[in-house]
Amino acid sequence: MAHNQQFPAKTPIIKFKEQDFYSLWDHCLNRGLLFEDETFPAETYSIGLQLLKGKNLSNLSWMRPKFWRCGQWVEVVIDDRLPVLNNEYLFVKPRNKREFWPCLLEKAYAKFHGSYANLHYGYLPDALVDLTGGVVTNISLHSSPPDLMTLVKTAAEAGSLMTCGTLAGPISESMRMANGLVSRHAFTVTGAEQIEYRRSWEYLIRLWNPWGKTEWRGRWSDRSPEWQETHDQRKSQLYEDKDNGEFWMSCQDFRDNFFGLFICNQVPISLDHGSMLHERWSQMTFKDHLIPGNTEGYQRGMQHTFSVPDSMENNNVIMSFNIGPQNIKAKDRTFPVKYEVFKVDYQFQHFQDRLPSTFFSKFRIAEKGIVSETTCNLTECFSLSPGTYVVVISEGREAVEFLLRIFLKMPDSDRNLDGSLNLLALQASLPGNGSQQSIFYKYAQQGLDIDAMQLQSLLNREFLRGPPGDAFSLDECRSIVALMDLKVNGRLDQEEFSRLWSRIVHCQSVFQNSPKNAGIFLSSDLWKAIKDTDFLAGISITSELLDLMKLRYSDSTGRVSFPSLVCFLMRLEAMAKAFRNLSKDGKGLYLTEMEWMNLVMYN
Repeated sequence: MAHNQQFPAKTPIIKFKEQDFYSLWDHCLNRGLLFEDETFPAETYSIGLQLLKGKNLSNLSWMRPKFWRCGQWVEVVIDDRLPVLNNEYLFVKPRNKREFWPCLLEKAYAKFHGSYANLHYGYLPDALVDLTGGVVTNISLHSSPPDLMTLVKTAAEAGSLMTCGTLAGPISESMRMANGLVSRHAFTVTGAEQIEYRRSWEYLIRLWNPWGKTEWRGRWSDRSPEWQETHDQRKSQLYEDKDNGEFWMSCQDFRDNFFGLFICNQVPISLDHGSMLHERWSQMTFKDHLIPGNTEGYQRGMQHTFSVPDSMENNNVIMSFNIGPQNIKAKDRTFPVKYEVFKVDYQFQHFQDRLPSTFFSKFRIAEKGIVSETTCNLTECFSLSPGTYVVVISEGREAVEFLLRIFLKMPDSDRNLDGSLNLLALQASLPGNGSQQSIFYKYAQQGLDIDAMQLQSLLNREFLRGPPGDAFSLDECRSIVALMDLKVNGRLDQEEFSRLWSRIVHCQSVFQNSPKNAGIFLSSDLWKAIKDTDFLAGISITSELLDLMKLRYSDSTGRVSFPSLVCFLMRLEAMAKAFRNLSKDGKGLYLTEMEWMNLVMYN
């Protein structure tokens, strides 16, 4: 480690690859650009193909680290001086001495909060929200749903971040207990499985201790007799005898030793039947300031209205408050925002201004469900009947900046009010667990693979709702199969379909987030679609090629249908990857006539 290394005064500093920091800095500042290093680009060869062998590169992305607070991303600048004591990092301990990014991340987060001390024994949901901008679902393990294993497994497969915490021990500091766990300590939940054991099923949760090595010593831990006794064929895939901080434990032991499970995702996770992660949610966002004033009564408070659609089950409304960092006080452990939710009577539903003071003494407050509260985040779950509601935020004793996000679970309706085709995430409309595999097997021949005609039926019946309109044509489905057909047999197996699934779901998000946001995507927004598509990271096209793509994929009015957008984005990815794979120098390629014909005629 060279944190205190001093350069000799007369030793010149060499500019690596002739890059000058201040020149690049001025260039980016003058043009309002984020720096992108052309000498070490965000490409697979910068990682090294030997490290990517056997990995699914479709999920590879290059992301810029930030921190999120009160609806905005915050960039934190730090230097690389890290606290080291006795040749060890003072706080977070990486897996080896060459890994220091966790320490840099921790330092940035400590600077954001004022000091390392302000991170000590903090709230797990706060860190999850700060680092992702998502919403946290809090599950009490003492009253957890019976399908906890299914919920954790589904959340893990969807890429959710999950943490849990142990209770405090006999002393205030964290300490290793006899069972191998650490008291008053945060663990990461990394997965869940069921395994055959003694002619029955055992439900397991997998956890990781960021301290490393220190692991659970009870049932299903490393070297436990349960692993020796099970004859489940997946034992070799699940069991590892390594002191790396990751371990398995039964669901019951998990409930007995941890007080809560926190799941963070971009949308809420339902706790009712099915635990479906891909239900359709709409989001309303309000950012405002509370100013000191009268703290009694609601007539002077802020008012925000929203409507609950028909025919929805329990836990259909989630409200999440986040306050600005300047409002967080180290000694004050109470949340500074107070609010109530009222159902609006029919006579007030079209009230254009603030509801009158007589309203609040007449109507009952909506009942709250699951509550998760910290010093800077408050999330509450409601089960509300159809109708119009008003959120009234009371004025406090101090000025507070806050962000309110209201998540509404939406019905599986056929069309939006404007008559445009309503695109839904695949799993939102399916019975049971709505798994990706169940859709594949529903249309696959003998459960093995699907062809273009079966894919057309799958996409139009399961993915699109409403009367025929902008549906996937057979020719478009043939093109999609050719683009995803790694085995070059004209069909998609389950692995190839899984890659296709993730891309179409992502394309749907890009389509729905179009600037017009009315079920219409215009050709003028294709450049933004490329920028917003994760699997196109590092891929760009010229304005001339973009103009050709507008002609190719839009109609006479300049409108791009959802199937056309899918074909465009996926073909752009495939052709860019084909060039990189065939090019020897990254600048050009040589193909025989037959190689060229095979490339352009099939793909």
